[in-house]
Amino acid sequence: MFLGIDGGGTKTAFVLIDSHGALQARHESTTSYHLEIGFDALRTLLHGGVQAVLQQAGVAASDVAHAFAGLPAYGEDSALLAPFDGLLAAVLPRSTIGNDMVCSWAGSLAGADGISLVAGTGSIAYGEWMGRAARCGGWGEVFGDEGSAHWLAREVLALFSRMADCRAEPGPLLGLVREHFPLTHDLDLCREVNGNAARSELAQIARLATAAAHAGDVQARQLLVRAGDELAALAAGVARNLGLHGIHAVPVSYSGGVFAAGELVLGPLQAALARRLPGAVLKAPRFGPELGAALHAARLAGQPLSAEALGRLAA
Repeated sequence: MFLGIDGGGTKTAFVLIDSHGALQARHESTTSYHLEIGFDALRTLLHGGVQAVLQQAGVAASDVAHAFAGLPAYGEDSALLAPFDGLLAAVLPRSTIGNDMVCSWAGSLAGADGISLVAGTGSIAYGEWMGRAARCGGWGEVFGDEGSAHWLAREVLALFSRMADCRAEPGPLLGLVREHFPLTHDLDLCREVNGNAARSELAQIARLATAAAHAGDVQARQLLVRAGDELAALAAGVARNLGLHGIHAVPVSYSGGVFAAGELVLGPLQAALARRLPGAVLKAPRFGPELGAALHAARLAGQPLSAEALGRLAA
């Protein structure tokens, strides 16, 4: 059996699968972003999730051939690599820790060569091609994470402030933000957001861009167009790092909450890829990142799932 852990800025998913492609157990917990919850809380969260899936499946840690945990911000502070790598040692001796971008790639492309875009609370792109790997983005919410839910939420709030000030034409977004919090006065938004909202909570506001766009808000729709363009730029960055420009039919797939907007984001992404990475083929994800983590654990164990097992898992 293989255990996958897909960490994220909003939630953390634990799944246990077997070599035949059968899902044995699943568990979900809160954010595993250590900069928000702290390292001790992260360790507790991971150990609790592992115990939950093992108990649910009725198996012991020794029954797990390998585990892979993809965690946000892994590899972005060299001083923390050793503490990260030891997070599961006490509960799963055969385990590997990496960045959560690997979960998205391994799931959306089922471990095949290509580029994966992640647009959840943060954003990042990761790709593998003929044994080489590269990442692009994932610099964090202060000066990066373009196209992510956190970035989109920030742009939503900025647009609200311009509408409230009459610097921009008022649209449906104005009422949606007022209703979301709710606000007695528009300036109460400062109290709600500045210094109070956690990163994962703030990212939820991104959904208002989709709701406003569906309500006919042209300016909100343009935010989603910009998100698609920013994500295409990440894919193009990975392609340059892997030397893929000029190669025909490079698979590009995706995962993350931003893509819940559907064609409002996927349409602009497709158009931007045509400009930035001609020949790219946008593919719907085959599996989610949580199953991707388990599939990658199988690969790390030297026992990748067969085509038949992958079909069973997909079903």
